[in-house]
Amino acid sequence: MKVGLVLPLAEYPWRQPSYGEIRALALQAEDSGFDSVWVFDHLLFREADGPSEGIWEAWTVLSALAEATDRVQLGTLVLCTAFRNPAVLAKMAVTLDEVSRGRLVLGLGCGWHAPEFEAFGIPFDHRVDRFEEALQIIVALMRTSRADFSGRHHRLRDGELRPRGPRSGGPPVLVGAHGPRMTALTARYADLWNACWFGSPSGAEATLARVRETCLKEGRDPATLGLTLGVNVRVEDGAEGVVQGGAEGGVECGTSPSSDGAPPPEASILTGSPQAVARGLLTYASLGVDHLILNLNPHHRDAQRHLAVALRLYRAACLRQQQR
Repeated sequence: MKVGLVLPLAEYPWRQPSYGEIRALALQAEDSGFDSVWVFDHLLFREADGPSEGIWEAWTVLSALAEATDRVQLGTLVLCTAFRNPAVLAKMAVTLDEVSRGRLVLGLGCGWHAPEFEAFGIPFDHRVDRFEEALQIIVALMRTSRADFSGRHHRLRDGELRPRGPRSGGPPVLVGAHGPRMTALTARYADLWNACWFGSPSGAEATLARVRETCLKEGRDPATLGLTLGVNVRVEDGAEGVVQGGAEGGVECGTSPSSDGAPPPEASILTGSPQAVARGLLTYASLGVDHLILNLNPHHRDAQRHLAVALRLYRAACLRQQQR
């Protein structure tokens, strides 16, 4: 199982990080052995009874990180298709895949935070309808280089993607999906599925089962759809040790970031010592998760170092299991 890490782009919970700080965290994650780094795609956060909170634009930051890093995969969790023309987005994706030498994971979603749509003049109605059309255009262009499309919300005539980038079928497409319709679209068009945010591995079992059932209903072998999960995590400082099993790590109910970086109430967090968190990672792997994306909060250099200890313990335990 691959293990990735979300990078902080928003000013929550204390202040807006600079690009220099984001870049340093990405390089530290790469040096520590994480498989991927991910960014949220939002324009702002605005609650009805509170001030606005800012965030850097995801694609610009990810493009810069494509040059700054060398090994880690680069992912969007998830890019809102309503924010950008879908055909142009396909062009952007193959270009960034070229810059990164084939390391992009193109995560897509329909968006959900109404205030940012309103603030930037983007239609919020028929979000899933608009997303379905955009997804068809993006996938067709990246996989075949050409597309014609005439829908209610998007039209494309003799579209062509040239050059193709380093991968003939384009970067893998991930769709963030919770509801039945979005999950069905994932099974129909995507390479990877994602849902967020989990803490306890036991809370993910039913969700994973529903995704596999949806694949069967759509006539797809569930084994061909990569399963990814977003997990909130906090690691307590502690000495390294040996992880002996696949039991879950501790789970705490409290405030933790959602996909927008804001704290929803009563959210689960995988928390505890490095050993406890490593056991949680082992349990996720045993459920058939292909790629775990960890949302560390608060995210700073020391917190990431503690998480890297848990990652090393998890991988050592995996190696011992393979040698048995």
